[in-house]
Amino acid sequence: MTDRRFELICEVEPPTRPDLKRVRHQIGVMSPIADSFLIPDNHIGRATVSSVAVAHEVQAMGASGIACLNSRDRNLLGFRRDLLTAAAYGVDRFLFVYGDKPSAGGRTSELTVRAMIEQARGAAGDPAFAGSPPFRAGVTSGLRPLPAWKQAADFVFLQVSYDLESLLRWRETIDVDVPVYAGVMVLASAGMARNLAAAIPDIAIPDDLVAAVERDRDAGVAAACDQVLAIRDSGAFDGVHLVPVSRYRQVAARLEQQL
Repeated sequence: MTDRRFELICEVEPPTRPDLKRVRHQIGVMSPIADSFLIPDNHIGRATVSSVAVAHEVQAMGASGIACLNSRDRNLLGFRRDLLTAAAYGVDRFLFVYGDKPSAGGRTSELTVRAMIEQARGAAGDPAFAGSPPFRAGVTSGLRPLPAWKQAADFVFLQVSYDLESLLRWRETIDVDVPVYAGVMVLASAGMARNLAAAIPDIAIPDDLVAAVERDRDAGVAAACDQVLAIRDSGAFDGVHLVPVSRYRQVAARLEQQL
């Protein structure tokens, strides 16, 4: 059980073109419910505007940003460039991930999430970063045992799940002192359900939810919002990483009334 304040971290859809209007709109719409915003990095294998730059934009709008960086698309020099850029922009929170399978080509390097954490932590003693606040590094986890090196991260994002009982069973097995955020994603269509199941083999999406979304698109919004509230009321997690996809307006309107 946690006694920290429950946080809602909303994921934004990063731009695939050099235009931040849609990002700004997402931030403005979700700001009444969000404690922080997570900005993905080259989302689902497509090139996007730098997550560090978008996190800076989030902070310029008075909100808190977390920049996601994947190990797939950068080597050690490129990662150091990202850290220097982040320090210049005042971005100090990161979620380090392996990265989705690219739509074309392969991985850039053998850089790992573990190495990224070590580099970010090592920046505290690097003269090049003198005067900058220490970086805080988070990791992701599936519903499986958490290795020791991930337990030493500053926070943990748990995979999306549509089964509260599975989340609670996993949480009972994990003894960490850092914040743990459960993943919640709006199911926007039956097609999305099939894609999720294919991309994340151990995710279980209830058949009745898929059928409900086929009948009514708002059913996915309602189910996600209910899951957020159920996770909060369980007291087992420090917050939720909410992925509203394109339904962020409906999610924000509903949660603003319920939170």
